[in-house]
Amino acid sequence: MRQYFSAISLILLTACFSGIGAAAHENEVTLPAVRAHKPIQVISPEISKDGRVTFRLFAPEAGGVKVVGDFIENESEEIVRQGYDMKQNADGVWSFTTKQLKPELYYYRFNVDGLLITDPSNIYRIRDVATWSSIFIISGSEGDAGWLYSVNKVSHGNIAKVWYESPTLGLSRRMTVYTPAGYENSSRKYPVLYLLHGMGGDEDAWATLGRAAQILDNLIAGGKAEPMIVVMPNGNPNTSAAPGEWSGAQQYQPVFGRNDFGDSKATMEASFPDIINYVEKHYRVLNDRRHRAVCGLSMGGGHTFWATVHYPEAFGYIGLFSASVWLPGRQFPTIDQMERYKPLREGLAGLFATKPLLYWIAIGEDDFLYKNNKVLRAYLDSHDYPYEYYENSGGHVWRNWRIYLGLFAQKIFK
Repeated sequence: MRQYFSAISLILLTACFSGIGAAAHENEVTLPAVRAHKPIQVISPEISKDGRVTFRLFAPEAGGVKVVGDFIENESEEIVRQGYDMKQNADGVWSFTTKQLKPELYYYRFNVDGLLITDPSNIYRIRDVATWSSIFIISGSEGDAGWLYSVNKVSHGNIAKVWYESPTLGLSRRMTVYTPAGYENSSRKYPVLYLLHGMGGDEDAWATLGRAAQILDNLIAGGKAEPMIVVMPNGNPNTSAAPGEWSGAQQYQPVFGRNDFGDSKATMEASFPDIINYVEKHYRVLNDRRHRAVCGLSMGGGHTFWATVHYPEAFGYIGLFSASVWLPGRQFPTIDQMERYKPLREGLAGLFATKPLLYWIAIGEDDFLYKNNKVLRAYLDSHDYPYEYYENSGGHVWRNWRIYLGLFAQKIFK
């Protein structure tokens, strides 16, 4: 449709230029020629049975087009950054076909003469902070990553966008809540997982980028995870909701690491009881620590770390995914600094005295927070605090965090 309107616009422009041609000649001004192109419908992305993907873009006037995305592996740094060159045919369609890709969810964009755009032929896209990318899924056999992130023929839970009052922050706030299949038609009480996003994210992040509903639907249907409610709050204590979803910021443009709404009334960790109180008042939940879990990625891992230090009796299962563990004024503390900081030292001692059912740490070997997590593990080891550790390849990316959620969900509430 976009291509159709582009063609119409070009025709109208041509007509306008024809109408002013005499005036242009009289004033000896030469106007550029504008060509109208017949729109061509393309299929993009086209996924073959063997896992190869062909991207196409109709851009007859473009000087060069590249495709860039996280499907590019084991290539030079320049190709990873700039993308693969696409080739143009006689009809003005640019195309590129990948090698065979493994089952996974992939992001990509087109670079058209330096301008990054999403694929106009692909309606499937997601927002990460303020960047939109087109996506596709390579789904193989049951149980692989692509299958786990896909909408399969299983019973589905529901996603709700819920507003609640946070007296601690002095704000009405929005969160995303997943209820498992069958919740509405039963009287059963369920355990709750509180799932926290990273810096630059909001209450939409885990539901879109993280594929949380699809992961839980598929694991629960396969008997690999217990039916549970999943609560995905907004981790920015000085905002109410995602961009465009609250009156205080209709034109809110998220930026990684900051926003323009000033200091919050309290921290995310201090406001956590407001979230729990709302959930336990409005949903059928089991409200003891054996049936409460909390986990988070990056900044959300830091929120998880400090929330469990502040409320050691609240959660039986704790998951840190590429966690950013900080001290006031120190983003990357040393073991000695952690030991000297009394609230952390006494808080962790109190937490592990309660014998958490699971303290799980996961990170990729190329993650920029790898050293930070290594310091945390060394501190826990120095006090003989028990935890489980999972390390895989890759860096600070959603591809890893989706894996961690799938693994963690299978370990809790057993």
